[in-house]
Parts: sequence; C-alpha cells; structure tokens
Amino acid sequence: MLATTKMSSKGQVVIPEDIRKRLNLLEGTQFVVTGKDDVVILKAIAEPSLDEFESLIQEARSQAKQAELKKSDITKAVSKARGNK
Repeated sequence: MLATTKMSSKGQVVIPEDIRKRLNLLEGTQFVVTGKDDVVILKAIAEPSLDEFESLIQEARSQAKQAELKKSDITKAVSKARGNK
C-alpha cells in the first residue's frame, strides 16, 4: 500500500492512519531512522519478549564460553569502556 505525507517545518512526518493500524504502531513507538540519497527508512524498535531475551543471554554465554572468557575479563572490559583503570 502506498500513501503520501508531508514533512512539517519542524521535521515531523505523519505516518498515515491505515499504515499505523496495519503495523500496530502506537503513540510513543520509537524508530531507528536511516537515509541515503532520496530514501528514508523507519524501523520500529520493539523490546524483545522474555523468551527472546533469554535466547540472547544463552547465545552470549555460549560465545563467551567458546572464547574462554572469564567474569574478570568482562569486568575489566566494562571498566575500561567506562574510562576506569
């Protein structure tokens, strides 16, 4: 489905109602926005379900184990990223 919209002087764009309804976009929905040439893409950000989050944690633990990381390695990396010694 195609629709047209305009950008306001403040850079705001209205997503047409039928598209909002079809995609179940509610007030406050956040988006990642990217653009190149004359194309702008909006991707709704959805927080992962608890099942998805658990799956991500398991994958991270598996990769850490394969890389033979220890808790102390992670603690040091976090400290370094935060600018601590």
